[in-house]
Amino acid sequence: MLRITVLILGLSLSAGPALAQTAAQTAAQTMDHSHHAGMQHAGMQNAGPMPTLPGQDAFGTIQEIVGILEADPHTDWSKVSIERLREHLIDMNEVTLRAASAETPVDGGLRMAVTGTGRTLDAIRRMVPAHAAQMTGAQGRTWKAEPQADGATLTVTAADPKDVPRIRALGFIGLMAQGAHHQEHHLAMARGQLAH
Repeated sequence: MLRITVLILGLSLSAGPALAQTAAQTAAQTMDHSHHAGMQHAGMQNAGPMPTLPGQDAFGTIQEIVGILEADPHTDWSKVSIERLREHLIDMNEVTLRAASAETPVDGGLRMAVTGTGRTLDAIRRMVPAHAAQMTGAQGRTWKAEPQADGATLTVTAADPKDVPRIRALGFIGLMAQGAHHQEHHLAMARGQLAH
């Protein structure tokens, strides 16, 4: 771009002062993108509704948490770890999309052998026992997680027989998705108040 501008100025100087001034103005407009960026932005605003989703769910979660932390004047930035939250979101992705669950009906509920390898296995070992500990007693259910060589076994049973079909219908990932604590612990994790 700079070579073209110099060439235009050089040619126009040999052609005369009026052409040189026109070439200089054209070159200045070509190099100055500030007015162009403003016009593009204004054009985008008039184009209709703008997207609101960030394009990737983990990115969106992190974006939301960062916004909350930045809006809170009491955020202790010396304790904040967005990386800790990111690692947990990776675990959630591994357990949700890559873990295998062999489900067996048991008296009063469901037993799930949750298995995986590599990063998925690590995620199972972190998430399944933590979620079971958080959820036991909720809705009159008993949650029991036991470590296995290739993952964990999760057993969920209900005191109310009417709840058993629901437990079995939800299965492993439906049960893992239950509870209102997920969003709270994401924020606590980012604040450094909860370990990954």
